[in-house]
Amino acid sequence: MTDLPVPATTLLVLHALRLRNLAEVDVVAARYDLHADEVTDCLADLEATGDVAHRAGRFSGWRLTAAGRTRGEALLAAELAGAGVGPQVESAYGAFVELNPMLLSVCTDWQVVDSPDGPVVNDHADADRDRAVLGRLEAIQERAMPVTRSLAGSLWRFRGYAERLEVAHERVRAGDHEWITAPSIDSYHTVWFELHEDLLATLGRDRSQERTGETQE
Repeated sequence: MTDLPVPATTLLVLHALRLRNLAEVDVVAARYDLHADEVTDCLADLEATGDVAHRAGRFSGWRLTAAGRTRGEALLAAELAGAGVGPQVESAYGAFVELNPMLLSVCTDWQVVDSPDGPVVNDHADADRDRAVLGRLEAIQERAMPVTRSLAGSLWRFRGYAERLEVAHERVRAGDHEWITAPSIDSYHTVWFELHEDLLATLGRDRSQERTGETQE
């Protein structure tokens, strides 16, 4: 893979917070393999300019302000224009949008089943049905890998998604089915949702503008 320029720390910190919503320094640093001291200094500067704020309490961490979100979007737009890879990212996004409703359907069908009284929690008693759902996930994975690899070759920030999806998929194939949708781990859906947000932010799109049933995510 061709070496790509690494974005400035400010962009990476702002974008990590956008993807994570609320995170402490170690989580922000880990997202793009930054040094904790570097992130701490950057957050202090961003707090001074009103771009981030720290939330205390049971659920604590750094978060973007409205100004920080706007600043991050401007930096992402400049990065995309400077790299000259807009068409490649747009093409990958189009492929992702085709797969997105399929993945959401897999997640829904793994979690619930239809009954005469409406959807109920899937008790996984129907092994044939579960195998069919897992087969659909397998097909999505095969189509998703070229998309994530194309993105990784276009912008440095997108490196890692292919590997994370592969790890989650291998855990599912090994029988650890919580790796399909569990929000507390880097499950397939967790990584997929983050990639979706990354694409939207990079291209300056709004989730509500899509026509693929995004309320399910």
